[in-house]
Amino acid sequence: MKSKYSIILLTIIITLALFFSFKQYILTEDLPYDDEQEGLNDQIVLTFSHVVSNNTPKGMAADKFAEIVAEKSDGNIKIVVFSNGSLYSDIEEIRAVQEGNVDIIAPSTSKLGMLNPAWGVLDLPFIFPSYEAINEGLDGFIGQTLLSSVKGEGLIGLAHWSNGFKQFTSNDGPIIYPQDIAGQTFRIMQSDVLSSQFLELNANSVKESFNSTYDLLDSGKVDGEENTISNIYSKKFYNLQKYMTISNHGYLGYAVLMNENVWNKQSSETKRILTEAMSEVTQWNRKQAVQMNENQLEEIRKVSSIHIHELTNEEKNSWKKVLDPVYTQFKNEIGSTLIDKALKLRDKYENETTDERD
Repeated sequence: MKSKYSIILLTIIITLALFFSFKQYILTEDLPYDDEQEGLNDQIVLTFSHVVSNNTPKGMAADKFAEIVAEKSDGNIKIVVFSNGSLYSDIEEIRAVQEGNVDIIAPSTSKLGMLNPAWGVLDLPFIFPSYEAINEGLDGFIGQTLLSSVKGEGLIGLAHWSNGFKQFTSNDGPIIYPQDIAGQTFRIMQSDVLSSQFLELNANSVKESFNSTYDLLDSGKVDGEENTISNIYSKKFYNLQKYMTISNHGYLGYAVLMNENVWNKQSSETKRILTEAMSEVTQWNRKQAVQMNENQLEEIRKVSSIHIHELTNEEKNSWKKVLDPVYTQFKNEIGSTLIDKALKLRDKYENETTDERD
């Protein structure tokens, strides 16, 4: 028996000796070259989380950004996109990027009032008369001021992406004049300016995440919602609603934000690539958003029985009159300078539109 145990012990000792000898060999000898492994240790991987579908202006822009960054960096920088709120909801994502759990997000600007109330300027009713007005505002003083406002929050503002104008949908009768919305309950984004608008309209609002909207409509917990055509189309809200009003009463856009520590750790070359790619995608996004909303409105007309009404200029003026007090209510909170800049821009493009009609 003793001999048997001795043989087993000797076998274990020999096996261990051979293992450590082989380990030492592979650590000291040159390994065969494998070109598929080249550059993997140097690859930069950044995560990008958002809450909408891939086939929306934001979803497509995020994918386009990843594609351009990969091309410009020869694959050395990889943007991994997580869509449809698969990582974080729109309520959770701001804290997630601040804490470094994700690198890049693109929340709707309405959510950013929690960081700085100045962002509420973009939620003011009928503040932008046209896409041209939106672009001038975001490229100028208003847009730059807002992106700069996040620097003290552990974030870097990279760009403004657009989705376009919001429309009303409802199950409780057509919405043509302000009084038509009274008494109804609407799902809205997390914005005090938006909730104030519905109060002025004698309507109720529920601040809930974007991805809960379908269930809220389906269960009847809310009568309607406000959103862009692309979001109404991609989430099929039109299947749950009987009426839609093309009102263009509000703007829905996104601020692309990056964790400040992650940004600061990047080389100047990586920052250059990210900045150039973001600039290209932003211009692409603007054109894509306009075209997509137009095309998908036509698709909704084809595939849905939802009743669609487009506000006339006279009808829009009745809405503006009722909602005008919101500007005064938030003047101190948002800042008179930002609101004055926005109003001058609005007047400029409204006057241009009037001249064209004349």
